[in-house]
Amino acid sequence: MFIVLLKFSSNKNRAGKFMDGHNQWIQRGFDDGVFLMTGSLQPNSGGAVVAHDISLADLQNRLNDDPFVAENVVSTEILEIAPSRTDERLKFLQG
Repeated sequence: MFIVLLKFSSNKNRAGKFMDGHNQWIQRGFDDGVFLMTGSLQPNSGGAVVAHDISLADLQNRLNDDPFVAENVVSTEILEIAPSRTDERLKFLQG
Protein backbone atom coordinates (compact mmCIF):
# COMPACT_ATOMS: atom_id res chain seq x y z
CA MET A 1 0.00 0.00 0.00
CA PHE A 2 1.21 3.49 -0.77
CA ILE A 3 0.46 6.99 0.35
CA VAL A 4 1.48 9.54 -2.24
CA LEU A 5 1.90 13.19 -1.35
CA LEU A 6 1.53 15.61 -4.25
CA LYS A 7 2.93 18.88 -2.93
CA PHE A 8 2.54 22.07 -4.91
CA SER A 9 5.73 23.45 -6.43
CA SER A 10 6.50 27.03 -7.37
CA ASN A 11 4.41 26.35 -10.51
CA LYS A 12 1.20 26.05 -8.45
CA ASN A 13 -0.31 28.93 -10.43
CA ARG A 14 -0.36 26.66 -13.53
CA ALA A 15 -2.64 24.08 -11.86
CA GLY A 16 -5.80 25.42 -13.51
CA LYS A 17 -4.36 24.83 -16.97
CA PHE A 18 -3.87 21.11 -16.25
CA MET A 19 -6.82 20.45 -13.89
CA ASP A 20 -8.97 18.58 -16.42
CA GLY A 21 -6.14 16.21 -17.30
CA HIS A 22 -5.30 15.73 -13.63
CA ASN A 23 -8.92 14.88 -12.83
CA GLN A 24 -9.01 12.40 -15.73
CA TRP A 25 -5.80 10.85 -14.39
CA ILE A 26 -7.41 10.47 -10.95
CA GLN A 27 -10.50 8.86 -12.49
CA ARG A 28 -8.33 6.32 -14.34
CA GLY A 29 -6.70 5.41 -11.02
CA PHE A 30 -10.12 4.65 -9.53
CA ASP A 31 -11.36 2.90 -12.68
CA ASP A 32 -8.27 0.67 -12.64
CA GLY A 33 -8.87 -0.24 -8.98
CA VAL A 34 -5.53 1.22 -7.87
CA PHE A 35 -6.68 4.35 -6.02
CA LEU A 36 -8.61 3.91 -2.79
CA MET A 37 -8.78 7.59 -1.84
CA THR A 38 -7.68 10.99 -3.05
CA GLY A 39 -7.95 14.29 -1.27
CA SER A 40 -6.46 17.71 -0.61
CA LEU A 41 -3.56 18.44 1.69
CA GLN A 42 -4.56 21.23 4.02
CA PRO A 43 -4.18 24.11 3.96
CA ASN A 44 -4.14 24.26 0.15
CA SER A 45 -0.71 22.65 -0.15
CA GLY A 46 -1.44 19.90 -2.68
CA GLY A 47 -3.06 16.50 -2.67
CA ALA A 48 -2.70 12.91 -1.53
CA VAL A 49 -3.48 9.50 -2.97
CA VAL A 50 -3.86 6.15 -1.24
CA ALA A 51 -2.98 3.39 -3.71
CA HIS A 52 -2.83 -0.39 -3.44
CA ASP A 53 -2.39 -3.53 -5.50
CA ILE A 54 0.38 -1.97 -7.59
CA SER A 55 4.17 -2.23 -7.60
CA LEU A 56 6.34 0.75 -6.74
CA ALA A 57 7.70 0.89 -10.31
CA ASP A 58 4.19 0.82 -11.80
CA LEU A 59 3.03 3.49 -9.36
CA GLN A 60 5.96 5.71 -10.30
CA ASN A 61 5.05 5.28 -13.98
CA ARG A 62 1.42 6.11 -13.21
CA LEU A 63 2.48 9.23 -11.32
CA ASN A 64 4.60 10.35 -14.26
CA ASP A 65 1.41 10.25 -16.38
CA ASP A 66 -0.27 12.84 -14.13
CA PRO A 67 -0.19 16.21 -15.94
CA PHE A 68 0.49 17.92 -12.61
CA VAL A 69 3.65 15.84 -12.22
CA ALA A 70 4.68 16.07 -15.87
CA GLU A 71 4.29 19.87 -15.84
CA ASN A 72 6.00 20.30 -12.44
CA VAL A 73 2.87 21.68 -10.78
CA VAL A 74 3.49 19.22 -7.92
CA SER A 75 6.37 17.19 -6.60
CA THR A 76 5.75 13.65 -5.36
CA GLU A 77 6.68 11.78 -2.23
CA ILE A 78 5.80 8.10 -2.02
CA LEU A 79 5.41 6.39 1.34
CA GLU A 80 5.22 2.59 1.18
CA ILE A 81 3.39 0.87 4.01
CA ALA A 82 3.29 -2.86 4.68
CA PRO A 83 0.11 -3.19 6.77
CA SER A 84 0.47 -5.65 9.63
CA ARG A 85 -2.67 -4.85 11.60
CA THR A 86 -5.89 -3.30 10.32
CA ASP A 87 -9.46 -2.71 11.28
CA GLU A 88 -11.68 -5.48 9.93
CA ARG A 89 -12.97 -3.14 7.21
CA LEU A 90 -9.45 -2.81 5.82
CA LYS A 91 -8.34 -6.45 5.94
CA PHE A 92 -8.01 -6.49 2.13
CA LEU A 93 -4.96 -4.22 2.50
CA GLN A 94 -2.98 -6.92 4.27
CA GLY A 95 -2.72 -8.83 1.00
